[in-house]
Formats: sequence, C-alpha cells, structure tokens
Amino acid sequence: MSRRSGILEFAVLGLLRESPMHGYELRKRLNTSLGVFRAFSYGTLYPCLKTLVANGWLIEEPGSTPEDALAAPLTGRRAKIVYRLTAEGKEHFEELLSQTGPDAYEDEHFAARFAFFGQTSRDVRMRVLEGRRSRLEERLEKMRASLARTRERLDDYTLELQRHGMESVEREVRWLNELIESERAGRDLTGSASGESAQQNTTSGSTGGLPRPGGDPGTDLPDETTP
Repeated sequence: MSRRSGILEFAVLGLLRESPMHGYELRKRLNTSLGVFRAFSYGTLYPCLKTLVANGWLIEEPGSTPEDALAAPLTGRRAKIVYRLTAEGKEHFEELLSQTGPDAYEDEHFAARFAFFGQTSRDVRMRVLEGRRSRLEERLEKMRASLARTRERLDDYTLELQRHGMESVEREVRWLNELIESERAGRDLTGSASGESAQQNTTSGSTGGLPRPGGDPGTDLPDETTP
C-alpha cells in the first residue's frame, strides 16, 4: 500500500467513524476539509472504499433517504450506496490513531493526523507534535547549511525564494512549540483546561475533527452514483 493511499484510508475511516456517508459526501468532505485531498477523484476514492469493504472495515448499505429510493426509477441510475464503519473498522482506526512512527511526521500524513487530533489521546498527540517539530528542525538546519554554502552563487530572486521557504518552516516550528506548550499545560486550543477524555475544540466545529472547509461553500460537486 502506498503512503498516499494509506493516508486516504485513514481519513475515510475517520470520517465514517462520525457517521455513515455515501461516496459523494465523503469526497466533498475530503476535498473541502483537507487540502491534501483537493485534487483526488472518484477514481481514487472508490478503489479505496472497495479495499476497506474487502478488509471488513466497512459495509455497504443501500441509501435510505427518499431521494435515494427514487433515484433508480426516475433517473435509470442505481441508488447511492452508503458506507458504514464496522466494529472491526473502528478498532482498526483507533489502532491507526495510536501510531506515532516516522510517517506521522511527514507533510501529508501529519495534516491528516492533526485533523483527527480531537479523537486522539493526549500522549499520542504529544508524540506526534514533538516528532513533527524534530523533523522540521532537522529540515531547517539543512536549509540553513545549504543557503550558507550557495548564497554567493544565487541571484536575488532565488535567494529570496529560499529565505521564504526557511521562514515558512520557522513559522511552523513556532506554531508547534505553542501547541506542545498547550498540551503540556493540559489546555485545549481555546486555552481552557480540559480532561483527557474531552474533545479538543479546534477549528473543526461540526466537521467531526476536521478543520472547517477552506473551499467555496457554494461550490457543488457533480452528482454521484455507485460505480
């Protein structure tokens, strides 16, 4: 399994832990809530869903809304299939949430992991945040060393681009430092004290642990039927 498909499976399981959804709903939530998934298509999502069903982590059910019931006779298309997380799927997702290996610190995987921090235990959040910070500090050190070696050979625009990249990494390190300090103090992101079992109040609102959608809320995706 590729790293990107692993991230997608993780995100799908996390969203379905909140509530059952059909493919259209899942795709909309993924590409409006996590930037890493904005370019992916149904051609990527459906093989992922089929794999999760085959592994016993999801089950397929017919749509239960009136619109779904009327879809076949009125349009000639099959009704939408709803995907529901199984008990085994929930257990597998919780196992994934507990993992703190190097993949959790990489750019794309960290974004997905952070989106579900509201469902993650505090000690795991700390390990992931500290691992991410360590990874970025290593990256920053390499960037500074490279800039010191090549500064005299770079034109002004290339030099400014490298500085911009370094500043972006430095900003994220400062952000991580603030998050780690809050976690150590037992505070959630609102600055108030929270118990171990409390859901973290991030910018997720009602999106089940995901950041609020960054896209245009008025933009609709094409209607979807099962493949």
